[in-house]
Amino acid sequence: MAVYGIGNPLIDYLCFIRDEDIAALGLHKGTMNLIDQDKRQEILAYIKDKDIRYSCGGSCPNTMVTLKSLGVSTTLAGGIGCDEHGRMYSRRLEELGVGNDLVENQAPTGTSIILVTEDRERTMCTYLGANRFFDSLDVKLENARKADIFYFTGYMWDTEPQKRAIRSVLDIKKECSFKVAFDIADPFAVGRYRQTFLDIITGYADIVFANSEEARNLIDNYDAYECCKSLGKLCRTAVVKNGKKGSYVSHEGRIHQIPLYGTSNPVDTTGAGDTYAAGFLYGIEKGFGIEDSARIASFLAGEIISQLGAQFSKEKTEELIKYLNENFQ
Repeated sequence: MAVYGIGNPLIDYLCFIRDEDIAALGLHKGTMNLIDQDKRQEILAYIKDKDIRYSCGGSCPNTMVTLKSLGVSTTLAGGIGCDEHGRMYSRRLEELGVGNDLVENQAPTGTSIILVTEDRERTMCTYLGANRFFDSLDVKLENARKADIFYFTGYMWDTEPQKRAIRSVLDIKKECSFKVAFDIADPFAVGRYRQTFLDIITGYADIVFANSEEARNLIDNYDAYECCKSLGKLCRTAVVKNGKKGSYVSHEGRIHQIPLYGTSNPVDTTGAGDTYAAGFLYGIEKGFGIEDSARIASFLAGEIISQLGAQFSKEKTEELIKYLNENFQ
Protein backbone atom coordinates (compact mmCIF):
# COMPACT_ATOMS: atom_id res chain seq x y z
CA MET A 1 0.00 0.00 0.00
CA ALA A 2 1.41 3.39 -0.98
CA VAL A 3 -0.53 6.01 1.03
CA TYR A 4 -2.38 5.51 4.32
CA GLY A 5 -4.71 8.36 5.28
CA ILE A 6 -6.67 9.06 8.44
CA GLY A 7 -9.42 11.59 7.83
CA ASN A 8 -13.05 12.56 8.13
CA PRO A 9 -15.35 10.64 5.74
CA LEU A 10 -18.26 13.00 5.16
CA ILE A 11 -21.34 13.11 2.97
CA ASP A 12 -21.10 16.41 1.08
CA TYR A 13 -24.13 18.61 0.41
CA LEU A 14 -23.12 21.10 -2.31
CA CYS A 15 -25.33 24.17 -2.75
CA PHE A 16 -25.00 27.55 -4.51
CA ILE A 17 -26.05 30.60 -2.46
CA ARG A 18 -25.38 34.35 -2.18
CA ASP A 19 -23.07 36.34 0.11
CA GLU A 20 -26.09 37.67 1.98
CA ASP A 21 -27.14 34.07 2.73
CA ILE A 22 -23.74 33.43 4.32
CA ALA A 23 -24.25 36.54 6.48
CA ALA A 24 -27.81 35.54 7.36
CA LEU A 25 -26.57 32.18 8.58
CA GLY A 26 -23.89 33.85 10.71
CA LEU A 27 -21.02 32.08 8.93
CA HIS A 28 -17.48 33.25 8.14
CA LYS A 29 -17.12 33.07 4.37
CA GLY A 30 -14.37 30.90 2.88
CA THR A 31 -13.65 28.81 5.97
CA MET A 32 -14.49 25.45 7.48
CA ASN A 33 -17.01 25.87 10.30
CA LEU A 34 -17.50 23.03 12.78
CA ILE A 35 -21.21 22.84 13.58
CA ASP A 36 -23.44 20.86 15.91
CA GLN A 37 -26.64 19.02 15.04
CA ASP A 38 -28.83 22.07 15.74
CA LYS A 39 -26.82 24.33 13.41
CA ARG A 40 -26.82 21.59 10.79
CA GLN A 41 -30.62 21.45 10.90
CA GLU A 42 -30.85 25.26 10.72
CA ILE A 43 -28.69 25.40 7.56
CA LEU A 44 -30.49 22.48 5.91
CA ALA A 45 -33.83 24.16 6.58
CA TYR A 46 -32.52 27.41 5.08
CA ILE A 47 -31.38 25.74 1.82
CA LYS A 48 -34.15 23.13 1.56
CA ASP A 49 -35.67 24.71 -1.56
CA LYS A 50 -32.34 25.09 -3.37
CA ASP A 51 -30.61 22.65 -5.72
CA ILE A 52 -28.42 20.38 -3.57
CA ARG A 53 -25.90 17.85 -4.90
CA TYR A 54 -24.77 14.92 -2.76
CA SER A 55 -21.46 13.05 -2.82
CA CYS A 56 -18.96 11.20 -0.63
CA GLY A 57 -16.29 13.66 0.48
CA GLY A 58 -14.06 14.95 3.22
CA SER A 59 -10.61 16.51 2.84
CA CYS A 60 -8.30 13.52 3.37
CA PRO A 61 -10.79 11.16 1.67
CA ASN A 62 -10.78 13.38 -1.44
CA THR A 63 -6.99 13.08 -1.57
CA MET A 64 -7.08 9.31 -1.13
CA VAL A 65 -9.77 8.91 -3.82
CA THR A 66 -7.90 11.09 -6.33
CA LEU A 67 -4.64 9.26 -5.72
CA LYS A 68 -6.31 5.90 -6.23
CA SER A 69 -8.00 7.07 -9.42
CA LEU A 70 -4.55 8.03 -10.75
CA GLY A 71 -3.18 4.57 -10.01
CA VAL A 72 -1.63 4.99 -6.54
CA SER A 73 -2.76 2.48 -3.91
CA THR A 74 -4.47 4.12 -0.91
CA THR A 75 -6.28 3.18 2.29
CA LEU A 76 -8.65 5.46 4.22
CA ALA A 77 -9.27 5.23 7.96
CA GLY A 78 -11.96 7.15 9.86
CA GLY A 79 -15.32 6.89 11.58
CA ILE A 80 -18.73 6.29 10.04
CA GLY A 81 -22.17 5.62 11.50
CA CYS A 82 -24.28 2.46 11.36
CA ASP A 83 -26.61 4.18 8.92
CA GLU A 84 -27.35 4.49 5.21
CA HIS A 85 -24.80 7.27 4.77
CA GLY A 86 -22.12 5.06 6.30
CA ARG A 87 -23.06 2.12 4.08
CA MET A 88 -23.07 4.43 1.07
CA TYR A 89 -19.56 5.58 1.92
CA SER A 90 -18.23 2.04 2.27
CA ARG A 91 -19.81 1.05 -1.05
CA ARG A 92 -18.19 4.04 -2.73
CA LEU A 93 -14.72 3.11 -1.46
CA GLU A 94 -15.25 -0.44 -2.71
CA GLU A 95 -16.29 0.85 -6.15
CA LEU A 96 -13.20 3.05 -6.33
CA GLY A 97 -10.78 0.44 -5.02
CA VAL A 98 -9.72 2.48 -1.99
CA GLY A 99 -8.72 0.33 0.99
CA ASN A 100 -11.41 0.54 3.67
CA ASP A 101 -10.22 0.95 7.27
CA LEU A 102 -13.40 2.78 8.30
CA VAL A 103 -14.84 1.89 11.69
CA GLU A 104 -18.54 2.08 12.57
CA ASN A 105 -19.85 3.59 15.79
CA GLN A 106 -23.25 4.64 17.11
CA ALA A 107 -23.08 8.31 16.06
CA PRO A 108 -24.46 9.34 12.65
CA THR A 109 -22.11 9.57 9.68
CA GLY A 110 -20.64 13.05 9.37
CA THR A 111 -21.80 15.59 6.82
CA SER A 112 -20.32 18.72 5.24
CA ILE A 113 -22.63 21.39 3.84
CA ILE A 114 -20.59 23.20 1.18
CA LEU A 115 -22.02 26.61 0.34
CA VAL A 116 -20.64 28.09 -2.88
CA THR A 117 -21.10 31.82 -3.50
CA GLU A 118 -21.17 33.66 -6.84
CA ASP A 119 -17.41 34.28 -6.74
CA ARG A 120 -17.00 30.48 -6.47
CA GLU A 121 -15.62 30.68 -2.92
CA ARG A 122 -16.75 27.83 -0.69
CA THR A 123 -17.82 27.96 2.94
CA MET A 124 -17.92 24.55 4.60
CA CYS A 125 -20.16 23.67 7.54
CA THR A 126 -19.01 20.37 8.93
CA TYR A 127 -20.87 18.13 11.33
CA LEU A 128 -18.28 15.54 12.35
CA GLY A 129 -20.72 12.97 13.69
CA ALA A 130 -19.10 9.52 13.94
CA ASN A 131 -15.67 10.97 13.16
CA ARG A 132 -15.55 12.49 16.64
CA PHE A 133 -15.20 9.04 18.17
CA PHE A 134 -12.51 7.56 15.92
CA ASP A 135 -9.70 6.76 18.37
CA SER A 136 -6.25 5.18 18.53
CA LEU A 137 -7.67 1.69 19.15
CA ASP A 138 -9.55 1.97 15.84
CA VAL A 139 -6.33 2.43 13.84
CA LYS A 140 -5.03 -0.70 12.13
CA LEU A 141 -1.36 -0.04 12.74
CA GLU A 142 -0.34 -3.08 10.73
CA ASN A 143 -1.72 -1.34 7.64
CA ALA A 144 -0.11 1.99 8.47
CA ARG A 145 3.27 0.26 8.83
CA LYS A 146 3.07 -0.98 5.24
CA ALA A 147 2.57 2.48 3.76
CA ASP A 148 5.12 4.59 1.88
CA ILE A 149 3.38 7.76 3.10
CA PHE A 150 1.12 8.53 6.05
CA TYR A 151 -1.18 11.48 5.26
CA PHE A 152 -3.43 13.53 7.54
CA THR A 153 -4.77 17.08 7.91
CA GLY A 154 -5.10 19.70 10.62
CA TYR A 155 -8.83 19.03 10.77
CA MET A 156 -8.04 15.97 12.90
CA TRP A 157 -7.02 18.14 15.82
CA ASP A 158 -10.55 19.19 16.76
CA THR A 159 -11.33 16.12 18.88
CA GLU A 160 -9.24 14.30 21.48
CA PRO A 161 -9.94 10.78 20.10
CA GLN A 162 -8.79 11.80 16.61
CA LYS A 163 -5.64 13.38 18.01
CA ARG A 164 -4.85 10.09 19.71
CA ALA A 165 -5.48 8.22 16.46
CA ILE A 166 -2.99 10.39 14.57
CA ARG A 167 -0.40 10.23 17.33
CA SER A 168 -0.63 6.43 17.42
CA VAL A 169 0.76 6.38 13.88
CA LEU A 170 3.27 9.18 14.43
CA ASP A 171 4.58 7.25 17.43
CA ILE A 172 5.69 4.36 15.20
CA LYS A 173 7.39 6.56 12.59
CA LYS A 174 10.90 5.96 13.95
CA GLU A 175 10.55 2.19 13.58
CA CYS A 176 8.95 2.38 10.11
CA SER A 177 10.08 3.67 6.75
CA PHE A 178 7.00 5.73 5.82
CA LYS A 179 7.12 9.47 5.17
CA VAL A 180 4.70 11.78 6.98
CA ALA A 181 2.73 14.28 4.87
CA PHE A 182 0.75 16.87 6.85
CA ASP A 183 -1.76 19.28 5.28
CA ILE A 184 -2.57 22.15 7.64
CA ALA A 185 -5.94 22.49 5.84
CA ASP A 186 -7.60 25.40 7.65
CA PRO A 187 -6.39 28.82 8.89
CA PHE A 188 -8.63 28.73 11.94
CA ALA A 189 -7.11 25.39 12.96
CA VAL A 190 -3.75 27.17 13.03
CA GLY A 191 -5.22 29.72 15.41
CA ARG A 192 -6.31 26.95 17.75
CA TYR A 193 -3.26 24.68 17.51
CA ARG A 194 -0.37 26.76 16.20
CA GLN A 195 2.34 25.46 18.53
CA THR A 196 1.16 21.86 18.20
CA PHE A 197 1.31 22.13 14.41
CA LEU A 198 4.82 23.59 14.57
CA ASP A 199 5.87 20.70 16.82
CA ILE A 200 4.40 18.15 14.39
CA ILE A 201 6.14 19.78 11.42
CA THR A 202 9.48 19.95 13.22
CA GLY A 203 9.31 16.55 14.89
CA TYR A 204 7.54 14.33 12.36
CA ALA A 205 6.66 15.85 8.99
CA ASP A 206 8.63 15.09 5.83
CA ILE A 207 6.17 17.09 3.70
CA VAL A 208 3.91 19.94 4.83
CA PHE A 209 1.18 21.64 2.77
CA ALA A 210 -0.27 25.07 3.58
CA ASN A 211 -2.06 27.81 1.71
CA SER A 212 -0.85 31.39 2.07
CA GLU A 213 -3.27 32.29 4.86
CA GLU A 214 -2.47 29.16 6.86
CA ALA A 215 1.25 29.76 6.39
CA ARG A 216 0.91 33.41 7.40
CA ASN A 217 -0.84 32.46 10.63
CA LEU A 218 1.73 29.76 11.32
CA ILE A 219 4.88 31.76 10.51
CA ASP A 220 3.55 35.28 11.24
CA ASN A 221 4.64 36.68 7.88
CA TYR A 222 2.45 38.03 5.07
CA ASP A 223 4.84 37.07 2.27
CA ALA A 224 4.18 33.57 0.84
CA TYR A 225 7.76 33.16 -0.36
CA GLU A 226 9.18 34.01 3.07
CA CYS A 227 6.67 31.67 4.72
CA CYS A 228 7.78 28.84 2.44
CA LYS A 229 11.41 29.62 3.19
CA SER A 230 10.74 29.52 6.94
CA LEU A 231 8.67 26.33 6.75
CA GLY A 232 11.43 24.76 4.66
CA LYS A 233 13.77 25.15 7.60
CA LEU A 234 11.46 23.04 9.77
CA CYS A 235 11.04 20.02 7.48
CA ARG A 236 12.52 18.55 4.30
CA THR A 237 9.73 19.66 1.92
CA ALA A 238 7.33 22.58 2.44
CA VAL A 239 4.59 23.73 0.06
CA VAL A 240 2.83 27.10 0.25
CA LYS A 241 -0.08 27.51 -2.19
CA ASN A 242 -0.57 31.14 -3.17
CA GLY A 243 -3.88 31.19 -5.07
CA LYS A 244 -3.77 32.75 -8.53
CA LYS A 245 -0.04 33.37 -8.12
CA GLY A 246 0.74 29.64 -8.10
CA SER A 247 2.75 28.05 -5.32
CA TYR A 248 6.17 27.85 -3.72
CA VAL A 249 7.93 24.62 -2.80
CA SER A 250 10.98 24.43 -0.57
CA HIS A 251 12.95 21.19 -0.78
CA GLU A 252 16.14 20.74 1.19
CA GLY A 253 16.53 24.52 1.31
CA ARG A 254 16.00 25.21 -2.39
CA ILE A 255 12.81 27.08 -3.32
CA HIS A 256 10.89 26.49 -6.55
CA GLN A 257 8.18 28.83 -7.85
CA ILE A 258 5.38 26.87 -9.51
CA PRO A 259 2.96 28.58 -11.91
CA LEU A 260 -0.81 28.36 -11.73
CA TYR A 261 -2.35 26.00 -14.27
CA GLY A 262 -5.91 26.00 -15.54
CA THR A 263 -8.52 28.71 -15.13
CA SER A 264 -8.17 31.94 -13.17
CA ASN A 265 -11.99 32.03 -12.95
CA PRO A 266 -12.87 28.88 -11.00
CA VAL A 267 -16.25 27.16 -11.14
CA ASP A 268 -15.88 25.68 -7.64
CA THR A 269 -12.82 25.81 -5.38
CA THR A 270 -13.99 22.87 -3.25
CA GLY A 271 -11.24 20.28 -3.06
CA ALA A 272 -8.50 22.41 -4.67
CA GLY A 273 -6.10 21.84 -1.78
CA ASP A 274 -7.02 18.16 -1.48
CA THR A 275 -6.32 17.67 -5.19
CA TYR A 276 -3.05 19.60 -5.02
CA ALA A 277 -1.89 17.26 -2.25
CA ALA A 278 -2.95 14.24 -4.30
CA GLY A 279 -1.02 15.48 -7.34
CA PHE A 280 2.09 16.15 -5.31
CA LEU A 281 2.02 12.76 -3.59
CA TYR A 282 1.31 11.11 -6.96
CA GLY A 283 4.51 12.66 -8.28
CA ILE A 284 6.51 11.48 -5.27
CA GLU A 285 5.12 7.94 -5.54
CA LYS A 286 5.85 7.79 -9.28
CA GLY A 287 9.45 8.86 -8.72
CA PHE A 288 9.26 12.38 -10.16
CA GLY A 289 11.42 15.18 -8.81
CA ILE A 290 10.03 17.80 -6.45
CA GLU A 291 9.50 20.46 -9.12
CA ASP A 292 7.66 18.09 -11.47
CA SER A 293 5.57 16.77 -8.58
CA ALA A 294 4.55 20.34 -7.75
CA ARG A 295 3.71 21.07 -11.39
CA ILE A 296 1.51 17.98 -11.51
CA ALA A 297 -0.15 19.15 -8.29
CA SER A 298 -0.78 22.62 -9.71
CA PHE A 299 -2.13 21.18 -12.96
CA LEU A 300 -4.60 18.86 -11.20
CA ALA A 301 -5.72 21.62 -8.82
CA GLY A 302 -6.38 23.81 -11.85
CA GLU A 303 -8.50 21.06 -13.35
CA ILE A 304 -10.57 20.40 -10.24
CA ILE A 305 -11.57 24.06 -9.82
CA SER A 306 -12.82 24.06 -13.42
CA GLN A 307 -15.69 21.73 -12.48
CA LEU A 308 -18.28 21.21 -9.79
CA GLY A 309 -17.29 18.93 -6.94
CA ALA A 310 -14.05 17.79 -5.32
CA GLN A 311 -13.47 14.53 -7.23
CA PHE A 312 -12.94 13.77 -10.91
CA SER A 313 -15.28 11.56 -12.92
CA LYS A 314 -13.97 8.31 -14.39
CA GLU A 315 -13.92 9.84 -17.88
CA LYS A 316 -12.08 12.95 -16.71
CA THR A 317 -9.56 10.84 -14.81
CA GLU A 318 -8.73 8.86 -17.95
CA GLU A 319 -8.12 12.15 -19.77
CA LEU A 320 -5.87 13.39 -16.96
CA ILE A 321 -3.82 10.18 -16.84
CA LYS A 322 -3.26 10.43 -20.60
CA TYR A 323 -2.06 14.01 -20.19
CA LEU A 324 0.28 13.11 -17.31
CA ASN A 325 1.73 10.16 -19.22
CA GLU A 326 2.38 12.35 -22.27
CA ASN A 327 3.82 15.36 -20.44
CA PHE A 328 5.67 13.91 -17.43
CA GLN A 329 8.20 11.15 -18.02
